[in-house]
Formats: sequence, C-alpha cells, structure tokens
Amino acid sequence: MKIDVTARFRWLRPALCRLFCWRNLKRAFIAGAVCLVLFALLHLVENWRGRRAWEALKRDWEAKGERFDFANFIPPPVPDDQNFALTPIVASCYGHVLDRTGHRIEPENTKVVNRLEMDIYRHGVDYGTNLDFGSWQKARFTDLKAWQDHYRAAATTSNTGDQDEILRAFARRYGINGDGKRPPVTNEFPVAAKPQSPAADVLLALSKYDSAIEELRQASGLRYSRFPLEYSASNPTTMVLPHYESLKDVALVLRLRAVAELASEQPQGALADVRLMFHLADSTRGEPLVWSLKARLVIVEHAIQPIWEGLARRQWSEDQLLALERELAGFDAVRDYSVVLRSELAWHLKVVDHLRDERMANSINCMCGDPIFWPTLAYRLAPNGWFDLNKAALARCYQAALPNSPELSQRILSPSIARRFEEVAGQVRRGSWSPGNLLAAMGLSSLERETIACARAQTSVDLARLACALERFRRANGSLPESLDSLTPTFVQNIPRDVINGESLHYRRTDTGGFLLFSVGWNEKDDGGEPDPRRFTTLSRPTGDWVWRYAQE
Repeated sequence: MKIDVTARFRWLRPALCRLFCWRNLKRAFIAGAVCLVLFALLHLVENWRGRRAWEALKRDWEAKGERFDFANFIPPPVPDDQNFALTPIVASCYGHVLDRTGHRIEPENTKVVNRLEMDIYRHGVDYGTNLDFGSWQKARFTDLKAWQDHYRAAATTSNTGDQDEILRAFARRYGINGDGKRPPVTNEFPVAAKPQSPAADVLLALSKYDSAIEELRQASGLRYSRFPLEYSASNPTTMVLPHYESLKDVALVLRLRAVAELASEQPQGALADVRLMFHLADSTRGEPLVWSLKARLVIVEHAIQPIWEGLARRQWSEDQLLALERELAGFDAVRDYSVVLRSELAWHLKVVDHLRDERMANSINCMCGDPIFWPTLAYRLAPNGWFDLNKAALARCYQAALPNSPELSQRILSPSIARRFEEVAGQVRRGSWSPGNLLAAMGLSSLERETIACARAQTSVDLARLACALERFRRANGSLPESLDSLTPTFVQNIPRDVINGESLHYRRTDTGGFLLFSVGWNEKDDGGEPDPRRFTTLSRPTGDWVWRYAQE
C-alpha cells in the first residue's frame, strides 16, 4: 500500500505561510528593533551610572591623596649589582619559573635547584606531636631534646603508624609516590656517631644548610632587594609568587639554629641568624601584595622566639641588645598594613578592568572547565558600567578598612577597623544579586585575619623592644624600673603604645624579681596578663592578653 507523504504534511504549507506572512515579519522586525533599542538604552544608562559613580568616588579620594592605579604601587627598579633578589642563591628559589626580568619561563626550567628550599624534618620518621618550636607567648622554651631525638631516630620505610597525619604534614612539598608509599629514606641530615648535647646535635643536623645560609648572609649585605615579578601582566591573577615559601623555610631553619646556638653559648651566632631573618622579612617589603605582608609577618614572628629565649636566660650582651633594638625598631606593621591594603585594592581594580576589557577571550566555566553558555553570554554582553559599579563597591570596602588619621597618628590596629570593613562588605555581599555588586562580593574576603596578624606582629615587636630596654635598665641599675616611663630617654627614645587601643602597655614587676608586660589583645579587655590558653592559629580569633613574661626569674 502506497503512503502519500505529501498529503500527510499538506497542512504545513499554509501554516508556514501564515507564520511568515508580511504582517508577522513586520511585527518580528519591530520587536527586534525595540529589543535592540532597549539593549542600547540599558548600556547607555548603566554605563553612565557606573562611570559617574566610579569617577565621583575616585575624584573625591584622589583629592585626599589616594591612588587607584596598580602601576603606582610597583616598586621602582634597582641596580642589578645591588639587588639582593638577583644574587644566585636567592634567584634559585624562583629561577625555575621566572627569568631575571620577571617573564614566565614555559616550560619550567627543571635544571634549576632551589637552594632556599630547606626542610627541617626527616622523611620516614613518625615524629608525631613531640616536636616543639617553643612559644614566647606562653613562656615556653624550644624543646631541643625532642629535635635531637628526631634527628637521631631510626628511620623506617614502612607505612605503619599515623600515615594520614604524616602525609598531611608533607603533602605540599613531598606528597606521596605513585604507589602510595612514602619517599625512600635517605641520610638527609648529618648525625654524630654518639649522642652529644641536644643543641650540638641539632646544630650538626642543620649544618647541612651552612653553605647556603652563609652565602645568603653575604648576599644580605646588598643595599636593595626587588624580586622580578610580572607586575605589568594584563591579568594580575597570572602572577607567580614562588619565593615566599622559600623565604619562610629559611626563616624556620634560622629560628631553630639561633635557639640551638643560644643553648650552646653562641649568642653572636644567634644574633647573626636573627638579623638575617629580619633582612629576609625586609627583602619583600616593597612588594604591593598581601601575600608579601603575610610572609613578612611569619618571618618576624620566627625571629622573636630566639630573642625571647636569649633574654629569658640573660645571654645577650649590651651591644647585642642594642643591635636587636635597632632591628626591631625598623619594623612598622601599621604602615605596611596601610600600604598593602591600598595596593591590594589597586590589584583588585586591575582584575576587574581585565575582566571587562578581555571579556570576549574569557568565559565562565563549570568545574570540568567547559564554558557555561548563558552565564558567559550575560558576562560578555554586560554594560561597562556594571564593572565600574563593582570597582566603586570594592573601593568603599577597602577604604573602610584603612586606619583613619587618629588611628594612624597613634599607630592603632584595632578590632573596630575590621568591624568597619565587615559592615560595608556585608552590605555589598547582601546586594550580590545586583550586577553592580556581584564581582565585588565574589572577590571580597574577610580582612580580620590580616588585621589580627599585623596587630599581633607589631605588638610582638614592641614588647621585644621594651624587653631589651628593660634588661639594659636592670643591668645598669641593678633592678627593674617601677614604670616604663623610666626607660626614656636613656634606654628607649619613645615608649610604644598598645596598637589595640593607643593606650599605655601594661607593665608591672613581679614578686620573683621579673616583670609582666602585655597588651590587652584582640578582645580589647585587660585579662590581668593571662594569655589565650588555646594554640594560636591564623584562623582563630584570639582571646586573652598578648603577654611577654619569663617562666622562671
């Protein structure tokens, strides 16, 4: 039986004729024209609104001396022959990914050996929780005996014990082999045939790094330091920062070395290591990045522990105390916080400009890396004004986090600064449904951790400076002063104030002939010199006071 296909679809022709008749085509053309006009009107209005908001904010703040161009925060060039960052020992920490001009090396140069990649742990040794770097905040010395046992312990290639804990500890640097086992055990650190004193065994083990540290010390005599980073990249998120981890690694080795040197009655060697730590911290000071600030704070905190241990045992000489005070006096976390916050804002603004200017080359991808059609289309068709509105929102948040004039004059980094930021940032996050806040809300993170870290580091330095001055006063007068005011002007030019509230630091002599020196800490409450009982982490909100004291007088 024959089927007449033409007959079955005979109804389609008149339907198509009615659909594509001149009247419907005319209506479709008018609707399309109206949509185009509305789309153009949307761009016109939103571009004007965004540009007006951004330019008004920028004009007002630039009149007060603020700068929003990231180029203004790029450190100036320095002579190559006076650049600490270009010395062979330092360049080895980034030479596998960056050349001397800051350009990315692709593929990476695997022949470059990072001589600043220093690890103080051994593979194949389950060290558990016994290893301790000490804590001056809790008046606890470094347990060198535990470190001696660690270096002298018999290694094992088995995967017994708390495997997950060990893998977590070494995941960043060592990871695991393809077969899921630990790396093979090697003779990583020199060990004496027979046990020596804990300090001697620790120094012997760390002598593995003596040549690199000595070369680094020689390089630290150069006047300038400017690492070759890709500041001019159109997309600032592509910048690579390989040197921070290496600098922190070296500082950790120097911290343990300095403590062991003090225990071996070598305070001059400990002083040299402490000064080298401060130089490492200063070597990245000109970099306009929050990661640079975080690295400096970590390194400075490492330097405080041997200073405290030397003071607790009264090992520093008069000249060494003066040298330590000079190093400590050069640290200014309040200034660094303000500079880095401004540069961080400029960095975010440059990211927004990149997202606007290169939108046709960018896309919104899913977790598998494939572009998502509708969000990508909306992103590419968005008015320029929406990007300007996001820049204005970012600027309002960061400006709220900057110390005001009274806070700057009194060197205050208080919780009220973090609260101001969170108040404005909360408004932006709650309005993230708006295209004018979406990018800003996605790019904002809490600044409280950075503010706490800066305030804590500055307090640590201020307490250490005063502790050095108090020790000098005790030696000169036979006893400690009744108040800190007695230190000026002979032993210290100016008494630093508490960075939390701008008031005087708390000081009192103890019945054992020592003293208690403390800041009220982040909770802004005088807890009578009782420190936070918890273990300090960068994720915690500290309680208690920030205290300088000695376990035994």
